[in-house]
Amino acid sequence: MKNQIGKGSGPKEKTLGLFDLSILGIGAIIGTGILVLTGIVASTDAGPGIVFSFLIAALASGLIGLCYSELTTSLPNSGSAFFYAWVSIGKFVAFLAGWTLIGVYITTTATVANGWTGYVQSFLEVLGINLPHQFLVNPAAGGYINLPAVLMIILMTIILTRGTSESKLVNNFLVGVKIFIIVLFIVVSVWDVKATNWHPFLPYGAKGIFTGASAVFFSFLGFDALATSAEDAKDVGHTIPRAIVLCLTVSTTLYILVSLVMTGVVRYTKLNVSEAMSYVLLSEGHNYVAEIVSLGAVLGIMAVVFAFIYAGSNILKSMSRSRFLPKGFAKLNAHTQSPNRAIWLIGLASAVFAGEFDLHYLALIANIGSLMVFMLISLIVIILRYKYPELERPFKVPFGNVIPTCSILVCLVLLVSISLKAWLTYLLWIVIGLIVYFAYSLRHADEFNFTEDK
Repeated sequence: MKNQIGKGSGPKEKTLGLFDLSILGIGAIIGTGILVLTGIVASTDAGPGIVFSFLIAALASGLIGLCYSELTTSLPNSGSAFFYAWVSIGKFVAFLAGWTLIGVYITTTATVANGWTGYVQSFLEVLGINLPHQFLVNPAAGGYINLPAVLMIILMTIILTRGTSESKLVNNFLVGVKIFIIVLFIVVSVWDVKATNWHPFLPYGAKGIFTGASAVFFSFLGFDALATSAEDAKDVGHTIPRAIVLCLTVSTTLYILVSLVMTGVVRYTKLNVSEAMSYVLLSEGHNYVAEIVSLGAVLGIMAVVFAFIYAGSNILKSMSRSRFLPKGFAKLNAHTQSPNRAIWLIGLASAVFAGEFDLHYLALIANIGSLMVFMLISLIVIILRYKYPELERPFKVPFGNVIPTCSILVCLVLLVSISLKAWLTYLLWIVIGLIVYFAYSLRHADEFNFTEDK
């Protein structure tokens, strides 16, 4: 049996090392969750107990991250859960996994861009510039379109079409800016913490903690973005597992610190705003720092959009390459070696969602899809061990099937905490996918042959 499956349709220069992959993962994880959702979820779901929500989400992500490491190093392919399901279970489940991931990346990108607009607005207001309200919010909030979010997504899409080696430099810079402003916020605001604001610490009880964990879970989607970069990674067997562990450790630490400081400075009931960091700083008179943080967030959140459009286009490319979707989306640009058609489709779809839908609602939909995919990833680890025990595994999850099983159970607990409305929207997306599958994919998709180079 060959262990060359899924490595692409032709030779391609590998440009991403451990540093680049870690920055990509950190850039994808540290974004809307820490800059936007921390305040909103603390206010509506968990209170100061959002710290425990992030810990639960991080624990689940750590378990899933180990499962991802085993699969990514054994089957390096840009298709992530789609490809793993295709190898282990079959075409139908593979399509549903890929279709779900495409929906997750579109809605997550839109969610991130929605939160980004709040920081743009905050930054401009400090400068005395007020944009028309109708062009800052979606129709449900009384506006026409979230125009800044749409324009930013299109800008990131254009940058991605320049190719991996050039666009990664932009991404690394944006992530560096983001980490700087988060550390700045913590250093400045920690002196304003009042312990009385942490009482009660669990105003919504244990249910609120798990509801909060469900709401912020998609914040940790970054390690799936790492899995989709397998074809661009150098020494994939060593770099991707280390990058996953590193980015989860750094990100979780920052999430906890920001949550404690934010809810300690301002009463959690007042944090239901998208630009929570700036709001907290302004409430204590740190106007200049708030302006720096807003500008940094404006730049830093772009890195999240970059990572998710990149990952979504890789999923689309992988599905198209195997004829689950029209093959034209797998075509690489001759100059940049990037799948520009796939990039533009993901980018434009994300722009539409960002312009027209509510941030919190989009986040819940993204969470359902993420949890469903992560639960499948954990199951696939177990299936592949029994189905292909001789497969070379540069990294193997320890303790047998205990960790994959625990990962499945944690995902199930978080899934039952998500609202019915979000579930219905996810099911609608699946229904659309089923139409595509039976109308196109069933007739055109390749049958997977483990012994062949794909």
